[in-house]
Amino acid sequence: MDIKPMKILILEDDVSACNDFINCIKSRNDIDLVGMTASDIDALKYVKLRRPEGIVLDIELNNSDSGNTDSLEFLSELKNLNLDYNPIIIVTTHINSERTYDILHRNGVDIILYKNHPKYSCNHVLNKFIALRNTSPLNSVASLQENIIETQDRISNLIYYELNLIGIPRKLKGCTYAHDAILYLIQNNDNKINVIQYLTKIHKKSGTTLTNGIQNAIIHAWRKSSLEDLSMHYTAKINYETGLPTPMEFIYYYVEKIKKLI
Repeated sequence: MDIKPMKILILEDDVSACNDFINCIKSRNDIDLVGMTASDIDALKYVKLRRPEGIVLDIELNNSDSGNTDSLEFLSELKNLNLDYNPIIIVTTHINSERTYDILHRNGVDIILYKNHPKYSCNHVLNKFIALRNTSPLNSVASLQENIIETQDRISNLIYYELNLIGIPRKLKGCTYAHDAILYLIQNNDNKINVIQYLTKIHKKSGTTLTNGIQNAIIHAWRKSSLEDLSMHYTAKINYETGLPTPMEFIYYYVEKIKKLI
């Protein structure tokens, strides 16, 4: 089995540098660019949704339209995500300071590459990622299981992210029930067990309790969120008499939406 391309996220605010990376990656078959942004805030979203194996980190983000003007805050927030894996982080910078380099290494940076060095290039950066990558055989049982878990985690995080966009936080029981129902239906296209039966089995609750929990989460969203957010992120038609989707309408809407996103 061929080794999959390494998933890379690039946090860089210089347009020329971004174009150089894009052109380098186009000429290679061992790198998969899963995100490129000048915002440390958006970069954290990419990490949660796309789970990059490697991150290119520009220290100075002076041209960013949102977020911080440096990526030190990004490193702190990355730790707070409590990821179940450690992405390889390579910093690219014009700064040549031992004190700064020490701070970066203490915050989990693997390599710091000085942009003004004669040997610096985008391909040089990408080659460093490949050299650091764990290249254990992907056809082992452990690796296949890891891929399955990674895919499930990515879908799970995406579901929670989409629900949060309309104002349904994880702390709500109904959010958990809706999440589990959506994930189950995505992973079981030919499911023989009714989704509510599945939920009763894993949560040890009655079907009525589970359905009411999801409905309460929907009511919470429609009461707390702005009409702009709801109309932007939930585009299905709603019964004009109730003004709310039913639990099953809600679940199946997100099943189809998440399938398109993955």
